Amino acid sequence: MRRWLAVGWIALCLPVGAAELVLEAGRHTRQWSTAQLLAHPQARNIDIPADVSYKRAMHYRAVPLAVLLEGIREDDHLQAVAADGFAAEMPAAPLLQTGPAKAWLAIEDPGQPWPPLATGKPGAGPFYVVWTHPQASGIRPEQWPFQVGRLRRLAAVEQRFPQMLPDPALPNDAPERAGFALFQQNCMACHRLNGGGDAQVGPDLNLPHNPTEYFQDGWLRQLIRNPQALRQWPQGKMPGFDESVLDDRALDALLAYLKHMAGRKP
Repeated sequence: MRRWLAVGWIALCLPVGAAELVLEAGRHTRQWSTAQLLAHPQARNIDIPADVSYKRAMHYRAVPLAVLLEGIREDDHLQAVAADGFAAEMPAAPLLQTGPAKAWLAIEDPGQPWPPLATGKPGAGPFYVVWTHPQASGIRPEQWPFQVGRLRRLAAVEQRFPQMLPDPALPNDAPERAGFALFQQNCMACHRLNGGGDAQVGPDLNLPHNPTEYFQDGWLRQLIRNPQALRQWPQGKMPGFDESVLDDRALDALLAYLKHMAGRKP
C-alpha cells in the first residue's frame, strides 16, 4: 500500500505578515507563522553571494531546512510546488545534509520585504529555499524554489508517471535514459510529458506534438540555451540553461530523450 507523507508549505494569499508554514508529516502537523520562523532558535542571518533567482548577492533571515523536515528520510523523494505552478522534483538527501552545501528556508520579514524578481513581478517570498555553498553538491537552479506553496513526499517519478519512461528495452547506458534523468532535473518543474507530471507553468512536451517534431535541431538548442534570444516575450518564464547548468553532452542526452519520446505517445 502506497504510503504518503505530505509536507505542506502554505503561503496564504494574505499580506506577508500573515503567511503561515504548515508541515504535515504523517499524523503529525506543525504550524509556524512568519514571526515564529523569524524568531526560531536556529534562525540565522545568511549571505548568498550568487542568488539563483535574483541574479545577485542577497541577505536573508533563514532556518536550516533540515530542522523543519521532521520525519523525512534521506532516501525520500520530495516535490516543492510554488504558487505559480512550478513543481520541483527534489531528492531529500541534499535537503537534509548539514554541509558543505546546505539548504535553508529563507523567511521574508514583513518589515523588510524582498525586492521583486523582475519588473512587474512579485518577490520570492514569503518562503524561499536557498543554499549556501551550492556548488559543493552540484545543486541545480530548480532546487531553489521560491513562493513555495507545498513540499510533499511522493513516490519516485518512475512510479507516479510511467508514461514518461523511455523504452525499457534500451540498454542501461543509452543516452535516452540519461536524458530522462535530466528531464526530471531540469524540465519537470515547468513541463509535463505525455500528460505525466504536476507542473502547470509550461506546455506538455510531447502532446500534441514534441518540440523535436517542429523545431530544427539548431533552433531548439538555441531556445533551451537562451529562450529570449529566439522569442522575445516580456512575460516569458522559461530560464536559459547555459553550459554551467547543462553542458553540451547533457543537452545531447536530453534531446535524445525528447526525440525518443516523440515515438512513444499514448
